Amino acid sequence: MAVIKFQNVGISAVTACVPKTIYHNKDLRYLLPADKLQRTLKSIGIEERRIADDSVCASDLCYKAARKLIDDNGISSGDIDVLLFMSQTSDYRIPATAPILQHRLGLSKDTCCIDMSLGCSGYVFALSTAFAYASMEGVDKVLLLDGETFSKIVNRRDRVDWPLYGDGGTATLIEKGNFGDSVFLLKSDGSGKDAVKIPGGGMRSRVTADSLVERERDDGCIRNDLEVFMDGMGVFDFAMANVPASIREIAKIAGMSISDIDWLLFHQANKFMTDFFVRNLKIDPAKVPYCIEKYGNTSSASIPLTISSELAGKVVRGQRMVISGFGAGLSWGAAAMITGDCAISSVIEY
Repeated sequence: MAVIKFQNVGISAVTACVPKTIYHNKDLRYLLPADKLQRTLKSIGIEERRIADDSVCASDLCYKAARKLIDDNGISSGDIDVLLFMSQTSDYRIPATAPILQHRLGLSKDTCCIDMSLGCSGYVFALSTAFAYASMEGVDKVLLLDGETFSKIVNRRDRVDWPLYGDGGTATLIEKGNFGDSVFLLKSDGSGKDAVKIPGGGMRSRVTADSLVERERDDGCIRNDLEVFMDGMGVFDFAMANVPASIREIAKIAGMSISDIDWLLFHQANKFMTDFFVRNLKIDPAKVPYCIEKYGNTSSASIPLTISSELAGKVVRGQRMVISGFGAGLSWGAAAMITGDCAISSVIEY
């Protein structure tokens, strides 16, 4: 079990950027009959999503979020020691996107730049990496950029996945300071590798002309081999079995009860699922912010997007915050931390 503890390292700023184009899920009657569409939308809790233009990548949304974070907080180009880019929708397979963002942002060439890729648990895992770097001697500030444009890897005739996913980019600043103790709980189960998957395009199944052929699949959805597939019930069962247990576990490790938590932020998968978590944990729903109804499931970017969207002006020093991410891999993680003077900027559009 990977339990990682830190002292006097924390989040000092969060920003987020979403595309300006809004897609309304009520307009998906070409995918589902009206009555079934209504039941589906009530279950997933997603009324609208932001979808990036063809020319806009996750890195562009992260760049805008990072630019706002840097400008709002008076950060100079030499202040950032490490830049981490978490995404499953990076600009290229080669080169990595993090050095490209370093150059675009005008950061020092002395900046350590690293790409990371994981599923919807990615922010929790990447944040633990950022905390680890920030706790080291010689590193003061880490900029974590987490963004996804799943609209580019989901078939618009996929009636399971297309109503779910939206696009967004975020920036989180991590640094040394009077943050107290924090703890991360990180877990993986590779036996569930097929639950969320793009079957083609890697070295195991390289791209061919056949990879681009759209086919109706066993679940009745249409997609090609370069577009994402999700076993909805498999992911649901996995999350039900593991996510509430991980929240109880992280709370115990951090020496607090569920009722002690001031803010509990889940990956925004769907509302039915997170509502179940709230009931299972018997936590006050007012402590569990949502933004899924207006942005959809933005994969690994959903936790910092929720912070920017719902907690600007609400987080104060000394609160107990718990975050929880879960998804492809299968992987899941939770973190408990004490908030400091965190500068949260409202969501911007691009």
